Amino acid sequence: MLKVIDASGLTAPNELLPIRGTALRIERAGRRLLDCPAFEVSGDGTLVLLGPNGAGKTLLLKVLANLVTPDAGIVTWAGRAPDRARALKLGFVLQKPVLLRRSTLANVMYPLAVAGVEKPEQWSRAMRALRLAGLEALADTPARVLSGGEQRRVAIARALVTDPDVLFLDEPTANLDPAATSAVEALIRSVKERGYPVVLVTHDIGQARRLADEAVLMAGGRIAEQGAADRFFAAPQSAEAKAYLAGDIVL
Repeated sequence: MLKVIDASGLTAPNELLPIRGTALRIERAGRRLLDCPAFEVSGDGTLVLLGPNGAGKTLLLKVLANLVTPDAGIVTWAGRAPDRARALKLGFVLQKPVLLRRSTLANVMYPLAVAGVEKPEQWSRAMRALRLAGLEALADTPARVLSGGEQRRVAIARALVTDPDVLFLDEPTANLDPAATSAVEALIRSVKERGYPVVLVTHDIGQARRLADEAVLMAGGRIAEQGAADRFFAAPQSAEAKAYLAGDIVL
């Protein structure tokens, strides 16, 4: 288990959750890319953001992670404005993660080195993360020669090694074959089982059905529907959700 345990034997306190966005708005060239009155990430489980390309899913994720500044609105982490001191507590894996020209192990150790963790602890924590990702045998392999699916799992392991309070994943299986997709999804389930809240962006309805505890449909930069995954998929309420789940085009 990766979660940090303090001297009392209790899990270290959460420094980020809930993550809240209020009255978020972004416009470019007269087009509203994001219009989100209220959004919150809290608790356990996997929250899946669904929607067509350009719906605003990744943009919302980046705003909540303090990687993009909205034109209007505010984001808070555990009731306070985002700050650099807590940034490592938010694990973020981009759709196309950038890996260093180093070994798989060195890539996963890197965030700990930046955080000033002692070298022996860097090694032990990185190896635990690689073991969780099923990549322990590839620790000494250059990360950039791994397969696409293995590289995605390296990126997830690297995000987990700092023991984040929440993990954001942006299309983690895009352009992967079925076997690689299955391996990444298995890792996401293992992450959830270890108590890490996950926010997952995907356009794959099948993947959302397999992984989601809560589902959010975005369309045109706004949230069209949000609810428990079982209800969302069995009985969508909005016209947009009904159309999207039926395979129709949603603008």
